[in-house]
Parts: sequence; structure tokens; C-alpha cells
Amino acid sequence: MKIKILGSESLGVRGLSCIVDTQYHKIIIDPGVALGYQRHGLLPHPFQVAVGQKVRKKIMGALNDCTDIVISHYHGDHIPLANANPYQLSAQKVASCLHKPRLWCKSIRDVSSAMAKRCKDLAKVLGRKLPAAEGHRDSLLSFSSSMPHGEHNNHLGMVMMTRVEDKAEVFVHASDIQLLEEEPINQILDWKPNIVLVSGPPLYLRYLSSRKRKKAWNNALRLAQEVPTLILDHHLLRSEEGCRFLEELSSSVGHKILCAADYMGSKLLLLEAWRQRLYREMPVPEGWHKAYARGEVTTDQYKKWRSWNVS
Repeated sequence: MKIKILGSESLGVRGLSCIVDTQYHKIIIDPGVALGYQRHGLLPHPFQVAVGQKVRKKIMGALNDCTDIVISHYHGDHIPLANANPYQLSAQKVASCLHKPRLWCKSIRDVSSAMAKRCKDLAKVLGRKLPAAEGHRDSLLSFSSSMPHGEHNNHLGMVMMTRVEDKAEVFVHASDIQLLEEEPINQILDWKPNIVLVSGPPLYLRYLSSRKRKKAWNNALRLAQEVPTLILDHHLLRSEEGCRFLEELSSSVGHKILCAADYMGSKLLLLEAWRQRLYREMPVPEGWHKAYARGEVTTDQYKKWRSWNVS
């Protein structure tokens, strides 16, 4: 089994997309990407837009020859969208790639009306149904029942986790659970994985109380003590505080807990957290984003920043 993480916050974008390659299957989980539309009162910096373009191209390339596509839920950083903004992946651009692969999708039984509409709009663009996969299992793939997106009874709805078993290896993709409830943690550990890719807690949100932070820490500690390779990313790495969380967790268990950039051997690229710094160091002319949306400007002059080169 080979795992390649395509997009996440430590790699410069919002998302948790990855490829799982086995002998006979190429599985794409959560083939979506987004940029925080507003952060610190600022639209995405053109350097971040350039990184997002590169991730979109990687996802589109992977979709060309995949055998299976998994959709954990219907937020815009996890799926191609029928009404994508300029920084997301357009469903229309990838529709031709999604006719043949097997689809394994979160149902719309317990999601918001907006998410249900996104599901229906995507199905319409693809010209095929998006079959519900919760609780389904075959020789390669297993799917959880609906799990809370963060905590129970919030407006964000529910998500679906994925288990891939290939010979002696077990990989679990746990999108957007945020480590805030014990139920998904129990399911992950029951699956006995060798490697887990999971969304950590959104420490950047002011409303996340000390009680919730402690709960997320305890659940992270449970996983770190039992899972040989634990990758924490997504919501956690939208602030530099997430890096300190990983460092402290690593110290507590005596071995390194990874983010996606660590796992992929890439330099940390926390562009959600560094947006203000980007604007200070590379000023953006007024009207750039509207011109970009109209296709009148490109990111060509913004592809280098400090030691990073998007090209």
C-alpha cells in the first residue's frame, strides 16, 4: 500500500485529499481543495492561490486513472463543486473522469440542507447517483457509520470515515472528526490501523473552550499511543498553535507525531496561518482577486516566496 497526501493545511491549502494505491486499486479520498475565503479580513494571497492551483492539478491528474472515489462529506474543501469559487475544484472540470470509478459516498440523511444540495448538484453534473456507503464493507474498503463533524448536535452535520486494508496494512482516513468525540476514536482503534490520517482540533477558533481542547488532547493521546503512524492535520494546522500541539504530543508519547508535510517529506507551508505575513511581504494590488476570477490576471509573478517555489 502506498499513500500520497495531495492537499492539506500543512501543504498550503484546505482539505484532506489523498491517494491510496494497492496492487489492483487506486483510491482517491476526498478529492476537493479550497482556500479559506476570508482570514484576518483578507482574501487568499496570490501565492496561496498558486499553491491551490498546483494541488487542483494533482487531484485532477489522480482522478484520470483512479478505480475508486470516496467522499467523506459535502464541504467544499472535500469535494468537486458544481458551483465552485475560483479557489475550489470545479465539478464540471472533472466530470468526465468520474464516470467509471466506483463511488463510495456519505449519505445525506444527517447533513444540512446546504450540504444535501451540494450532493444533489454534484450528482447532476456527474450524471450518476452518489451511493451511500456508511457501514458498507468489501474485501478492500470499509466505512464507518455517520460520525460527528467535530461535536454532536452542531450545524456541521456528520462525516464518514474510511478503512483500507491491503495484506497486512490498514490505513484509516478520518476526515473532520476533530478529535472532539470518543465515538470515532473508538471506531478507529477497533479497526486496528497501522497508519491514520485524521483532522485535529480547530485550535484557531476562539470558541473552542479549554474543556474541548482537553478532550481533543486526550483523544489525540489515545491514538498516538496505539497507532504506529499517526498523521494529524487539516483544522489543526490552520494556526501555528497546531505545531505546538504536535510537538507536545510527540514529547508525551516519545515518538514523532506527523503532519501531512512531514509524512510527504515536504517543508511546512502553513499559508492559512501566514496570510497576514504574505500580504506584508508581497503586497497585492487592489482588484487583483476580481481580475483573477475573470481570468484577466494569473499567479505567475507570485509563485516564489522566501524559500518556496510553486513551479
